[in-house]
Amino acid sequence: MKLATVIEAYIVLQQSLGLRSKTARRTLRRFERQMGHVHIADVQSGAVLKFLQGAGPLSSTWRTKYRLLAGLYRYAISRGHVTVSPLPAVLPKFPLQQTPYIYSTSELQRLLDAASVLESAQSQLQAPMFRTLILLLYGSGLRVSEALGLTMRDIDLEQRIITVRDTKFSKTRLVPIGPKLTVALATLADRRRRLNMPDGEDSRFFASRTGALWNYPRVITLFQRVRRVAGIECPPGELRPPRMHDLRHTAAVHRVIAWYRSGQDVQRLLPQLSTYLGHVEISSTQHYLQMTPELLQEASRLFARYAACGGHHD
Repeated sequence: MKLATVIEAYIVLQQSLGLRSKTARRTLRRFERQMGHVHIADVQSGAVLKFLQGAGPLSSTWRTKYRLLAGLYRYAISRGHVTVSPLPAVLPKFPLQQTPYIYSTSELQRLLDAASVLESAQSQLQAPMFRTLILLLYGSGLRVSEALGLTMRDIDLEQRIITVRDTKFSKTRLVPIGPKLTVALATLADRRRRLNMPDGEDSRFFASRTGALWNYPRVITLFQRVRRVAGIECPPGELRPPRMHDLRHTAAVHRVIAWYRSGQDVQRLLPQLSTYLGHVEISSTQHYLQMTPELLQEASRLFARYAACGGHHD
């Protein structure tokens, strides 16, 4: 059977199971194009390895593509379309992942102030829009891609609810937002409606003056410019400077610190935070909670109270 036919059937099956990731579909179809118009049994291991490696350095993208192809070949083998998988049996040694960076409140303010560097006579809304994007990422814990995918309709200012669609795990979730963030989004929404709205209320919330969506690479480039102006440099021992994605880590850590300080049962609340962030497993949320000095101090303080009470909560 042709590789293209197997991939299409596999995608249909995944969609029927509720998995609707556009990224996964694009990756599988890119694999199909790179392999050529061949039968699935004729796909060579060398060609698969070349697809996995891509053009850049070894990164988590290799693992993502590997997992997608592993699922495809499990399906193909179970249906009798092929007898063996051409995927490599031994995985490469990946470089250490970058340590999540937790921005301090003063650094967050410096980022917001530094967004003014993006002021432009050609695009007067660029700086305030980027500032609002930073506020949104920190105030809601959204992924950068999720924020950029929001439409005008997705942001319900009256109910103070954001609808996040087609997430990393192909699920839709509702994210409540606070009053201050709501005001910031409402202010930008009023100005955004004065720009081109090619799809009406289904137009992207974060867009250029022509109404074109803000793409991920451009936004990351703008963020690095803002970060440099804010004077936030590469931490000691790290190879790369803090990322825009680290605003999501920061949101999670600051939320847990606030729970500790208000005497909340953090272990009981962690599943709620996991749902809020759109994680499938709580272990993913726990990975976000890097032991910053501030978080460690609050955890130690709680343990001291617990020990003083003979091992019982107040």
